[in-house]
Amino acid sequence: MQRMTISVDADLARQFDQLVRERGYQNRFEAFRDLLRRELEERRISTHQAPYCVAALSYVYNHHERQLARRLVDKHHGQHDISHSTMHVHLDHENCIESVILRGATDAVQKFAESVIAERGVRHGHVFMIPVEVAHPPERSHQHMHLHPNT
Repeated sequence: MQRMTISVDADLARQFDQLVRERGYQNRFEAFRDLLRRELEERRISTHQAPYCVAALSYVYNHHERQLARRLVDKHHGQHDISHSTMHVHLDHENCIESVILRGATDAVQKFAESVIAERGVRHGHVFMIPVEVAHPPERSHQHMHLHPNT
């Protein structure tokens, strides 16, 4: 681990300390590390330096919207290699929220998430992507990939 020392003006330090308290961090350093990780992850995604990712896609939709539920299911089945798990919750008599865990090639995950969010009738869509490194375990131990966050 490396030690870093930074200086900031008093107003910025007060605002940061308030953020630390509001989010329940034990100290400034944990908060700073999280902010730095988030920035680095977003940069890797936006500059195409992250070939693989895991992601959480959440969206709200009205299940009475004509054929929307069927279109969404068809999208997920069409991308079963990246769409791994879906949690579906009924918010009221019309609206549902779905949260989906995605993993795979970053470009494919992002394209899929954007296509779901862009479906007519989908509202409040958001995707949170985390770059990962893909590691394959020794051949004989087990037959799946290990995905390690980059930061």
